[in-house]
Amino acid sequence: MEEEVSSGISFSPLVWVSKFQTMAREAYKSKPISHWVLLLLSSLGMLVAFPASSLLSRVYYANGGTSKWIISWVAVAGWPIPALILFPTYLFFNASPSPLNLYLFLSYVFLGFLSAADNLMYAYAYAYLPASTASLLASSSLVFSALFGFLIVKNKLNASMINAIVIITAAMAIIALDSDSDRYASVSNSQYIWGFVWDILASALHGLIFALSELIFVKFLGRRSFHVVLEQQVMVSFLAFVFTTIGVIVNKDFQGMVSEAKTFKGGESAYNQVLIWGTITFQLGVLGGTAVLYLASTVMAGVLNAVRVPLTSIAAVILLHDPMSGFKILSLVITFWGFASYIYGTAPGTKLS
Repeated sequence: MEEEVSSGISFSPLVWVSKFQTMAREAYKSKPISHWVLLLLSSLGMLVAFPASSLLSRVYYANGGTSKWIISWVAVAGWPIPALILFPTYLFFNASPSPLNLYLFLSYVFLGFLSAADNLMYAYAYAYLPASTASLLASSSLVFSALFGFLIVKNKLNASMINAIVIITAAMAIIALDSDSDRYASVSNSQYIWGFVWDILASALHGLIFALSELIFVKFLGRRSFHVVLEQQVMVSFLAFVFTTIGVIVNKDFQGMVSEAKTFKGGESAYNQVLIWGTITFQLGVLGGTAVLYLASTVMAGVLNAVRVPLTSIAAVILLHDPMSGFKILSLVITFWGFASYIYGTAPGTKLS
């Protein structure tokens, strides 16, 4: 009887919270304060800049924008931002550029191509789906981050994390069953379905990019200093910019920007502001995500990437008046449950029987 009581207490929430606090204190003491400041800023980049970028993508389509390639191009046009942060590290912090061998360059090219494809898929999703729905579906990136992290980087995958994968998958199914409640009148049923499919595929690709980025840090770059994060971001973003620019030119969307700006609700000024701020916020969000990979791991990057989902959904309902049905609320609650299960499974010392 005493063993049973002891066992029940050991898994109580209070005991787990106490263990988590102890773990957090030990982790804090093990790193310099600069590490935690950079991690905080990087996390804010993911939790603030990414939702803002998602909302601006939806604002673009809601006010007369139509091009998927332009939104994809906006996502990578801000590649000079991390470059402006990188170059001073060489001048003032005695950092030296990482050797660029053939394998590392080809890895950057591959990641750049995947990033360009990922942005295009998300552009199609936001063209046909409400921002709240698109962001909820994007939470499946946590599932793919866990799976690809396990297969590629050999991260651990325990029962609690598998439970989270099942729960979040169920939440996505609930959204699929409630498709009629939030579909825009201007969007056909087939377009809504394709938006759903593109969002899931983009989330899968996003998870793959996270895992491959960590693999590059481990295999080619090593976890030496923060400037290697900036180097990777500059190279990947620049190459994604090149691939996307080719797509925009072939599709002749640059020529269409002039007429699109004239018919945009709010005029040319509003059109330019949406694109400029979309460029800035997306790049800051990606930079924050890459930095979290370096400062922590794929696990934390995946968790923060998923936590931003409800933030985006709530902001979309408040600012863009997105419909929020009972099924969508249920999906949001279940997604939170999945997040909690995943975080519990990644906590050191967690044992499930």
